[in-house]
Amino acid sequence: MDENKERSLVAKVMDGLVSGIVEQKYGAILPPQDVLSKEFDVSRTVMREALSMLLARHMLDVRPKTGTRIRPMSDWRLIDEDVVSWRFRATPDQAFLRDVIEFRMLIEPRAAALAAARATPDELAGIREAFDALSSLETGEPEFQAADVALHTRIVAASGNQFFQQMTAIVRGALVTVYPIVQGIATMREATLGAQREVVEAIGARDAAAAERAMSRLIDVTAEEVGRAFSFERREDSSSPPIDESQSAGA
Repeated sequence: MDENKERSLVAKVMDGLVSGIVEQKYGAILPPQDVLSKEFDVSRTVMREALSMLLARHMLDVRPKTGTRIRPMSDWRLIDEDVVSWRFRATPDQAFLRDVIEFRMLIEPRAAALAAARATPDELAGIREAFDALSSLETGEPEFQAADVALHTRIVAASGNQFFQQMTAIVRGALVTVYPIVQGIATMREATLGAQREVVEAIGARDAAAAERAMSRLIDVTAEEVGRAFSFERREDSSSPPIDESQSAGA
C-alpha cells in the first residue's frame, strides 16, 4: 500500500475509534483487533498502527488477559492538538467545564500581559482586526464564533511564550465548548464585548497590568454564566481544602 494512503487510512481509523470511544460505543474495553479490523474494513497492520497511536496518547491501556482497556479521559495527553480536539467532542460535564475555566484563568490573563509587552506590530494589528470583526457581528451569525476564537488565540500567540503558544488548541476548544452554553444569554454579548475591548485597548497601549486584569474580568463573566448553567462540584476531601465556588469558576 502507498505510504501516504496508509497514513491517511490510519488517521481515518483513529478518528473513527475516538468517535466510538467518546460516544461510549465500546464500553470500557475495545473489541479484539481482528474484530475492529473487520468493522473498519482495514488490514490488521493499519488497525495495529492506529491503536498504537492512541496508546502513545495515553488513551488506551493494554493489559494481559483483559485486552485493550479505554483509559479515563483525565489520563489523555491534552497537550496534543488531536487529543485536545477529540476530548472536546465529548459532552462537557461539570468537572470538565470547571477545569476548562480554571485553565483559561491560569493562561489567558498572563498571556494578555505578555502580549502587551511583546506583541509585534503585525500581531497587534491581527488582534485589533479580530476584535473589529467580532464587534461587527451578532452571536447568531456563523462568523461570530470564529472571530471570538481568533481574538483569544491571537492574544495567546502574541505572548511570545512557546509553551503558551502550544496551548492555543486548548483555548480554542474551551471557547467552542462554552459557546453553546452562553450564546443564548441576552446580556452576554455586550458584557463580554466590553471586557474584550478593554483587553485589546490595554494590549495596544502596552499596559501589561491592565491587560491582565481585563482578561481576568472577561473570563469571570463567562465563568459566572457557565456556573449558573452547571453547578460546579466542590472537592471536599482530606487531601485538599474545599474550593470556593467563585474561585473554581474563575481562578
